[in-house]
Amino acid sequence: MNASADATTVAETADSDPTRHRSAAELEAALGHIREAPADSGTIELIVRRPAEDAREVLDVAEINEAEGIAGDTWNQRSSPRSPDGGPHPDAQLTIMNARAAAAVIGPVERWPLAGDQIYADLDISHETLVAGTRLGIGDAIVEVTAKPHRGCAKYAARFGSDALRFVNTGEGQALRMRGVNCRVIQPGTVRVGDAITRL
Repeated sequence: MNASADATTVAETADSDPTRHRSAAELEAALGHIREAPADSGTIELIVRRPAEDAREVLDVAEINEAEGIAGDTWNQRSSPRSPDGGPHPDAQLTIMNARAAAAVIGPVERWPLAGDQIYADLDISHETLVAGTRLGIGDAIVEVTAKPHRGCAKYAARFGSDALRFVNTGEGQALRMRGVNCRVIQPGTVRVGDAITRL
């Protein structure tokens, strides 16, 4: 199936609406639920690609490959000062966000794509559970968790608030990788919403 035929374009709207920003207390209150995410096998809840800067497309099905991360994504066009040659960072081909963390920080699933991650899964992605080098089966693809940190930035703060930025970048929010985890592609394959994501 052609993934592009199943894409829904998401407009970046109301991304700095302060009424949508979660407080530090609200984020703290969500930690128990986030900690209860399954550690060994979870479910893919949302797939997103970035066809251009600040553009998002929600997919029902996607191809994972070594050239783009998610087919049609612009990872391979994004420079990184931390990559060996200044080009796209090889350890950040694909990012996974805990769906429970997305709900706690961002709110309704319709807004999750604003975070900029590609895979949103009900899975424990904490440092303790997914050490660098851990491999995950995503549909029939395989990815490997990398040591490259995934941090919130100024755009993240503008979209979700300064409390959210501080929370995901420090303390338990960082330990749980509430901002998400970077991965590189080991084996290409197809992934669909509802597929399992499994620690191998």
